[in-house]
Amino acid sequence: MKHILLVEDDLTYSRIVKTFLEKNGFSVQTAIKVKEAQQLFSNSKFDLIIADFRLPDGTGMELLQWSKINYPQTQVILITHYSDIRIAIKAMKLGAFEYITKPINPDELLATVKESLSTKIPELASAEPIAAPSAPKAKFQSSYLIGNSVEAEKLEKHIQLVSPTDLSVLVMGETGTGKEFISRRIHDLSARKDGPFIAIDCGALPKELAGSELFGHVKGAFTGALENKTGHFEMANGGTIFLDEIGNLGYEVQIQLLRAIQERTIRKIGGNKEIQIDVRIIAATNDNLIVQAGDGHFREDLYHRLNEFTLSAIPLRNRKDDLEDFADQFLEESNERLVKSVKGFSPEVWEIFLGYDWPGNLRELRNIIKRAVLLSAGSHVEKEALPADLYEPSTSFSGANSSSNSYSRQADLPSPKDYKSQWVEQEKELIQKVLMDTKFNKSKTARILNMDRKTLYSKMEKYGLD
Repeated sequence: MKHILLVEDDLTYSRIVKTFLEKNGFSVQTAIKVKEAQQLFSNSKFDLIIADFRLPDGTGMELLQWSKINYPQTQVILITHYSDIRIAIKAMKLGAFEYITKPINPDELLATVKESLSTKIPELASAEPIAAPSAPKAKFQSSYLIGNSVEAEKLEKHIQLVSPTDLSVLVMGETGTGKEFISRRIHDLSARKDGPFIAIDCGALPKELAGSELFGHVKGAFTGALENKTGHFEMANGGTIFLDEIGNLGYEVQIQLLRAIQERTIRKIGGNKEIQIDVRIIAATNDNLIVQAGDGHFREDLYHRLNEFTLSAIPLRNRKDDLEDFADQFLEESNERLVKSVKGFSPEVWEIFLGYDWPGNLRELRNIIKRAVLLSAGSHVEKEALPADLYEPSTSFSGANSSSNSYSRQADLPSPKDYKSQWVEQEKELIQKVLMDTKFNKSKTARILNMDRKTLYSKMEKYGLD
């Protein structure tokens, strides 16, 4: 009989899940805190941990990190709310087998549990168990690549300069330029490096729930607030909070954020208790916040509070000297993720890479390399594995002047309709290829494509792949 540790602080929810799993032939023990879960390992052996992301004394991410160091053969499934999906994806990069969103579908839970227990984790070199870390360190944090170009060296110099301080930092740059990696670099070089790093995509927060997500709420504060909730600011206490796409926050939430910065306190939605916080704020945007402030869409006083120090993320077209280093890094990542052994890129592919303008920056490079590795049957990535718009003049982005910025190049670019058509065709082709390679295993396909199953099902229906 397989032994499962269920870590969930909602006792009613925990009891329901425990009963369901036991009826399906599993032995289940429960815990409500990270520390309690760790202590249970001293007397019991578990094949699987199922943990809620938010726990009273920490997060499921911390428990995941601890278990992978001390008990690497134990699988981990993370339970998340809809707004935690980005964090859950990062947890999978740390070694979680899967994540499931609440409310849980029983059939989905059972299928995922069975799949996780039937998947063998490769044996690792033996190591002495160590104490639980105070905060998780994601695998990809160490993959930050400084680069050798003049622009990259200048950026790194500024990062080294501001990191030891507690100044608020505004990271500006185009989409895909690695603004979150820069923010993590600042955190890792700061005195807060042992504290949490919480990354929030403000553009993904529902307008009506943004305040609750950031600052928390008390039970009964609004319809659907069935329990007290800890917000991201409180979770980041003693560490750093990264607010990506800050310009997407609504005006009311901007007021709450300004108050939190000025007074170093927060108040949960519906609550009256002031909660002291010690959090460094790093914000990022690809918008012109000064223009937004002039239009009345962004508070000017908040802009100045956030902009104590500005960093500019460098577009990939302006750091071609670093292209080879990034490509090699993404190749290694893709090989590991897709279980492939592609050794490099053909000379023809390199010529295409160097001549391309990379409007999607590092994110585009990473996605193209991942796709190319998946499609490559030989030892090197060949031209045929690349999207046609990289090298065909009629659709290529590279016809633009690489020395100009994205705004001045708009007239030379294909229409939005052309972009959308190209992307749809490439996405459909990629999903179809992965589905065939995994024999239509939806869980594996979703993990490889770095998307949740709901998104995968939606796209399969959209493209007629079901």
